[in-house]
Order: sequence, then C-alpha cells, then structure tokens
Amino acid sequence: MIGEYNSQRSPIILKEYGRNVQKLVDYIRSVPDKEKRTEMATTLLELIKQLAPVGKDNQENPQRMWDDLFVIADFNMDINSPYPMPEHDILFKKPKRMPYPQENVRWKHYGKNIERLVKEVLKDETIKDKEEAVIYLGKLMKTFYSNWNKEILDDSVILKDIKAMSDGQLTMNIEKVREDNLFEKLYRDKKKPFQHGQGGGQRHQGKRPFNKNRHNPHRRRDS
Repeated sequence: MIGEYNSQRSPIILKEYGRNVQKLVDYIRSVPDKEKRTEMATTLLELIKQLAPVGKDNQENPQRMWDDLFVIADFNMDINSPYPMPEHDILFKKPKRMPYPQENVRWKHYGKNIERLVKEVLKDETIKDKEEAVIYLGKLMKTFYSNWNKEILDDSVILKDIKAMSDGQLTMNIEKVREDNLFEKLYRDKKKPFQHGQGGGQRHQGKRPFNKNRHNPHRRRDS
C-alpha cells in the first residue's frame, strides 16, 4: 500500500495540536446535529487536556482551547460554545509597528538615564543641598562607567560632565571631591583582592605562619 505524502495532505493549521486533532475537527464539522457536534467538541477538548502537552499547558485558560478549536475549524463550526467565536480579522491582525526611540544621547558611557536624573534634580524644588545631589550623581556615574570600561575615570571629568548636563547649575569644588573621595563607587569591586584595613581585623595573606611543633613528629605530648 502506497502511503500518503505530506505534500499531498492539507496543511496543518495549528501544528501544536497535530494532524489527528485536525481530522477529528473536520469530522465534527460534518456531523449534521448541532447538539451532537457540541458534545463531540467538548469531549475532544477534554481528551486534549489529558493527552496533549498543549492541553496541559492551557488548562488554566479554557477559552484559549475553545479559540484554538475554532481556528482549526477555519472559523466554520456551528456549536454551542461557552465562549464566543473569536473574530478572524482580530486574531490574525498584525501588531502595530512600534517606533524605535530616537534620542540623541550625548554621554553614552553613563547611560541615557543619567541625563534624565539630572533634569529631575533640577526640577525638584525640595532639594536644597545641591552638593548632595552632585555627590550622588558622581557616585552613580563612576559606578556605571566602571561597569563597562576597565580604565578609571577621573573625578574632574565626572564633575565637568555634571556641570555640562545641568547647564552649569550643578557643580562643586574638585579639591573637596578628591580630598574626601566623594565620588567613590556605590559598591566595592568583588574581583579586587582584600586589602589590610578593610572590614574587620587584620587577615593573613599568602601562606600560613610556620609552626615548628606542628611539623615535628617527636614533639612532646602532654598526658
């Protein structure tokens, strides 16, 4: 017996349900009695829920399965569905093209949100101490820059960029910034080795100190 080639078959509308489900839907459509068609369609969906992976995934959304049933039937199946038949035009309507935001980001190495944050600081009348805002912006900019660049950015460059972003409204003394390290990054780089003086007490680096008693097999043991 010569088998039937896929090229000779009708195309599968929803491949996740398979060809057998599509054949059953076509058969249900041919049944003359509407009540019988409805009963068979309900039974088919219950079988899909139990046997097919797509049915198990859609158990919490039964309307999705009824919609898929109408799609498989090419929107031509008269049954008493608990949900209205989806509209063909809406279902296959192409989504609207989303315009790509065209923004001229001047300081790309900080990210565009830094410029927005500077504008928000200038608009916020509750911020009385502008230097505090400059310090916070400087910390952010130094952190963001170091995330994508290996070299260290000088504080004077950061201060200059803040002044340019704010049209000269946000600035402070560079000597004060350097003396107190005000633009220190918001977090310490985990890749850097531990330095003495950081954290708790002093820690040993390198090999453990030599203990002559530990390595002497004839050492005296206290009874």
